[in-house]
Amino acid sequence: MKQLQRARPGPKNAAQRIRPIITRLKRRYPEAKCALDHQDPLQLLVATILSAQCTDARVNLVTKDLFAKYRTAPDYANANPAVFEQEIKSTGFFRNKTKSILGMAQALVERHVGRVPSTMEELVALPGVGRKTANVVLGTAFGINQGVVVDTHVSRIANRLKLTTQKDPVRIERDLMKLVPRKKWADFSHLLIHHGRQICEARKPKCEICPVSELCPSATVGRKRHDATSGRVSSRASSSRAPQTK
Repeated sequence: MKQLQRARPGPKNAAQRIRPIITRLKRRYPEAKCALDHQDPLQLLVATILSAQCTDARVNLVTKDLFAKYRTAPDYANANPAVFEQEIKSTGFFRNKTKSILGMAQALVERHVGRVPSTMEELVALPGVGRKTANVVLGTAFGINQGVVVDTHVSRIANRLKLTTQKDPVRIERDLMKLVPRKKWADFSHLLIHHGRQICEARKPKCEICPVSELCPSATVGRKRHDATSGRVSSRASSSRAPQTK
């Protein structure tokens, strides 16, 4: 059986590895950005709420018509819930998302003259808006680095890179904020999300073509099997032992 080989090790300390990790990912994904189609903060806020448990591609298909019909916060606030549910049904969890989006829009009208606020405190006070959604809007729509967006890709890759040992998104974000330079917080999330979609997949990471394999404690070359949640690596024989003949 071919021996399991680890990628050539780089610096072990996360603080030493973070800058070269960012540099290599940036070189690999120079155009990494938010994949949700939008033209203003309100559209991005709506799209981000819709993206929960849904692909960005599906959200973009839905918002193409949605944004043509609903252009302002009052438009959403005055929407018929039953009709809106059908319009976003294909994104999943459409009843909860309808409640969140219409409630968020009503709050924008009542508290912010229909405009999306640009502070974390005001955003997370809106119905259906958590820290992750607020970070997306602040970083992408306003260029404000208030935190690091932690989705499933970011969580998985951060653990595989040993930038954190946490599973809770808030704790993962806290660890990443300590390591990543603040001016790169928003970009870092986009880089990891692109990397997770293209190379560092949950079940079959492509370590052999990964630009940061030499900086990743979980990376292997040759036969390997990655644990989908923790990023741990174990070897598996290429063939089972043949039965003995008597």
